Amino acid sequence: MRVIVVDDSALIREGLARILVDDGIDVVAALASADALAAEVDRTAPDVVIMDIRMPPDFNDEGIRAAHVLRARVPAVGVLLLSQHLDTHSAWELFRDDRGGLGYLLKDRVLDIDDFLASVRRVAAGGTALDPQVVKQLVSLSRSTSDLRTTLTDREREVLGLMAEGLANPAIADRLTVGLRTVETHVNRVFTKLGLLPEGQEHRRVAAVLAYLRNAAS
Repeated sequence: MRVIVVDDSALIREGLARILVDDGIDVVAALASADALAAEVDRTAPDVVIMDIRMPPDFNDEGIRAAHVLRARVPAVGVLLLSQHLDTHSAWELFRDDRGGLGYLLKDRVLDIDDFLASVRRVAAGGTALDPQVVKQLVSLSRSTSDLRTTLTDREREVLGLMAEGLANPAIADRLTVGLRTVETHVNRVFTKLGLLPEGQEHRRVAAVLAYLRNAAS
């Protein structure tokens, strides 16, 4: 796997690069801003770009804007956004394009190295990776989750939220302390209620998560 890291903090940038390299991932570039990102993507053809949401010059939403441009130019490249604080408003626009290969994690999440590396690989494979705190915020938004509340049961929404975090069925079963067959039943009911045809299990998982995010962002 080939990865580009973009973060204005040298400590975070080099720390992320070391974590990735130690796991056998090829860090093809480490950038302090998004200015040279397009050129580096063309030069190195990465599988994933890991990028801070706020970067120079204004430390506002430079990472979000760069991600929009990148996904329009090179749709096959996955994007994993990192944020110091929970700020989901701008990021949701990225999840409206009906594609996977996208993640949003709080930087504290990187401290759990195994989870962070799993998220990177999931995004590279076209899946999604959401910080649990982001999922909790979505669940708490009564207005934006109203559609799903009338469509899915409480347990089905809970399972869908864990799918949004990137958990596979066995991990969901462990989290909820229920049997794997029970989780599979809930997942299949989510697919059915959201009108997702059986075009491949992983494709449907991504589509279900994107439906969840679009509903939360509306």
